[in-house]
Amino acid sequence: MLWAPLLAIAAAAFAVEIPFFFFGTPSGHDVEFHLYSWLDVVAQWKHGVFFPRWAAQAHFGYGEPRFIFYPPASWTLGGLLAAILPWSVASAVYIWIALMSAGSSMFVLARKWFTRRDAIFAAVLYTANPYHLVIVYWRSAFAELLASWLLPMLVLAVVNAAERDGSGPENDARDGWRGWLRDVVPISLVLAAAWMTNAPAAVMIHYSLGLLLVLFFLQRRSPRFLAVGAIAVLLGACLAAFYLLPAIYEQKWVNISDALSSGFRPADNFLFTRTGDPAHDAFNQIITWVAAIEIVAALAAAWAARGWRRDKPALWRALFGWSAVCCLLMFSVTSLFWRILPKLAFMQFPWRWLLCLSMLFAIFITVGVRQWWTRAAVWLVTIVVIVGAWNRIQAPWWDNRSDLREMRDNMEDGIGYEGVDEYTPAGIDASGIDQAGTDAASNGIDDAIHAGAKDRIPPKVSETGSTGAVIHIERWDAESKMFTVQTSKPDQLALRLFPYPAWRVEVNGVAVHTGVLESTSEMLVLVEAGLSRVQVTFMRTWDRAAGGWISAITAFLLLVGAARARTFGDLK
Repeated sequence: MLWAPLLAIAAAAFAVEIPFFFFGTPSGHDVEFHLYSWLDVVAQWKHGVFFPRWAAQAHFGYGEPRFIFYPPASWTLGGLLAAILPWSVASAVYIWIALMSAGSSMFVLARKWFTRRDAIFAAVLYTANPYHLVIVYWRSAFAELLASWLLPMLVLAVVNAAERDGSGPENDARDGWRGWLRDVVPISLVLAAAWMTNAPAAVMIHYSLGLLLVLFFLQRRSPRFLAVGAIAVLLGACLAAFYLLPAIYEQKWVNISDALSSGFRPADNFLFTRTGDPAHDAFNQIITWVAAIEIVAALAAAWAARGWRRDKPALWRALFGWSAVCCLLMFSVTSLFWRILPKLAFMQFPWRWLLCLSMLFAIFITVGVRQWWTRAAVWLVTIVVIVGAWNRIQAPWWDNRSDLREMRDNMEDGIGYEGVDEYTPAGIDASGIDQAGTDAASNGIDDAIHAGAKDRIPPKVSETGSTGAVIHIERWDAESKMFTVQTSKPDQLALRLFPYPAWRVEVNGVAVHTGVLESTSEMLVLVEAGLSRVQVTFMRTWDRAAGGWISAITAFLLLVGAARARTFGDLK
């Protein structure tokens, strides 16, 4: 019966949130990014944009292509909760769902090796592990929290494939293409889900997969096993291509390098690192203590797991080796690897490897610590560390109902919210925006500019006098804007909108070039004298179209193949 483990996991997830009833909603580092994203998504759904790409209210209404680069799973789930639940409880329910998913995933994995009772313990420990508490109370990294359910599924898929690969030719895993599907599909689904949930977690999961493949290969010497992993990586990327291809191709259109600005670089975030920023260093001290407890407990429990070291040597070596690498990558001695390994630096924070180590921590404590009082003592020590950090180093921040209501009001009133530097369109300086600006306004144009370029304005121009244009806004939605302008002479219009290559601007049905107003970075559109109708549309660029087709075709072929092989959903 599943009611007992589900009830235990649900209770653990609920226990994590008990302080919410006394203090409010945790307001961690990323809380505004996520909550405003959810509200923006809900607003776009109401206008018929079912898969948002442009965050219309970011940068206080000037927008940014946030939803092209940030994976859709978290903001879709958050948007659904914000749409159907009272806004004051949406984030709490999201956290509960994410923790429940993580615990349930761990229970499924743990049942492969442990008794039902021990599997419930592993699931509960993983649900309320120390790093999850840090995410909930200090970081509010909702997408990373949601990605935690994928790690047990990755281990389950890889271990099952390794066991079938080593069981002889008579096993179904070697039964032609059906065997390949049985091994490849579960891993590829985990990888695709990782890309669609959280990009740093996806990078971490792919490196973890590569490490596990190598560790198992060194013990089994099976080239086929490595081929399974390589095909799964390719298949997972194809399934997620609708997100992944645009996110890769359109990076050149934004200031993506700002993701590695000061304070967000791996060099600033190794354990025991100090930067001179009091708030940054205080949090780094908290995460260092949490990491130290998990590292010592996990490695000690792994070494004490004599049964596994004797009965499951290949599995023990693979998981222990993975744990050791996770630990090492959190220290500055590995800084060279963070600089040279592809995309590893974009994880930003080396201590993010605690996401993997926390799962291994739960496994090794369960298998290596058999006395229940000792298990309870380990967990209590971690709680004491968290509470001590709360009281002595840096207390969490909190949002009350009025704070959450202010967020919602800012969206409903069209005020918008602060944007993100790395998603700001390339060449745009968001510091000069006019938060009180109108959607469209005359900026004026002098005769010299118009005579030199009747259908094109310079890339950047300075402000000139107004021509007294009469502007009527017919529609101003996230991805479609339409208005008319009546002016007595040629004019240039400043739109409350950041330029981006995906925007197509038509004046009286003819596509025109746009410019950028130097002082505010607003998009500029040139119109002739008389009545002009201006249409601004966020177009489906070739990379988004190609990514969508790749994902659709891959999913269709996968479903056909899995149906024929009768292996869909078979992880055993």
